[in-house]
Amino acid sequence: MKFTVKREKLQKALQRVGSIIGARSMLPLLGNVLIEAGDGGLKLCTTDLDIRITTNVEAEVAEPGRSTVPARRLTSLVASFSADTVDFAVDDKDHFKISCGTGRFTLLGLPAADFPEPAEFEGIRELKLKESEFKRMITAIGYAVSADDSRKVLTGVLMNCHDSILTMVATDGKRMAMQERAPEVFTGEDGDAIVPLKAVNETKRLLEGADPVSIVFGEKQCLFKGANFELTTKLIEGNYPNFRQVIPTTCKREIEIPVEPFLKKIETVSLMLSESSSYIILNFEPGKMSIQGSSSEFGEGCDSIDIGFDGEPFEVSFNPAYLADPMRVTGCENIKLKVNDPLTPVTMEADEGFLYVIMPIRKKA
Repeated sequence: MKFTVKREKLQKALQRVGSIIGARSMLPLLGNVLIEAGDGGLKLCTTDLDIRITTNVEAEVAEPGRSTVPARRLTSLVASFSADTVDFAVDDKDHFKISCGTGRFTLLGLPAADFPEPAEFEGIRELKLKESEFKRMITAIGYAVSADDSRKVLTGVLMNCHDSILTMVATDGKRMAMQERAPEVFTGEDGDAIVPLKAVNETKRLLEGADPVSIVFGEKQCLFKGANFELTTKLIEGNYPNFRQVIPTTCKREIEIPVEPFLKKIETVSLMLSESSSYIILNFEPGKMSIQGSSSEFGEGCDSIDIGFDGEPFEVSFNPAYLADPMRVTGCENIKLKVNDPLTPVTMEADEGFLYVIMPIRKKA
């Protein structure tokens, strides 16, 4: 195998596929990148056996072929080069002879025949939407995914397709984030898929612009196909909780609050909290909302915001981190807080189909 490739293009391609490779792997081949050279240029592929990422690179191919080479080592080597082009020559022992400028290097590879083959995949539904829109959907909910492996289904993102609407949901059992959007194209049958958070975050990293991203769901796998990549992942098996059951159907109080000052004051008052006193109190009265926090270890603090509220005074307590998380990513000027009472789920709504449900904290006597 022989080819010449632009250094900058090769470096970007290696960065696309390299992030799923761990620092150490039980199987040496999982630390390698598969390089296939053909008439259309190069195809690069990596896998951790759960996720598989491929990307293409323009190259001048003198001799087609395929082999694997340590991905991290090659990435570091290419990043250190300064010349515009890199020449590769790979012999039948999978030794990579690499030339760039005045530098000459040999990297020891492994046979491509031993590299894991992709699993068979048959799509049952497909949707398309802009990369930028899908990236915003992921950002809007990803923080709410559970880190507790005891409930495996909650460690992924639910992607629910129903009536030509894509609903993405994440929950850790204490709060739930949901984002809905109508895709540009939808084909196939309605259904659910639980996508591992790692695969969702890797896809988000690879989304670069406004080109369409295609999402194809199979029975046990999902394929994300963008302008410069393909990512295939195994799905999490199991039944996701009925997320619509936790959304309150009635609302006694609806309050619109400006996001930027609200978030800033939550963060400031939270400086007074300790681990044993990790909640803040929102106190509502006509025209004003105060934010209070205290701890025996650090002291107490209070700040307020002018709001358009004219009902009976009430207060409700929250974990400040859970309350602040959606406001850090929503990108909206205002959020709507919908409250029934201090002990039942509270919803936060923003523009473009975003909804967040959070449980208040019962204050200690």
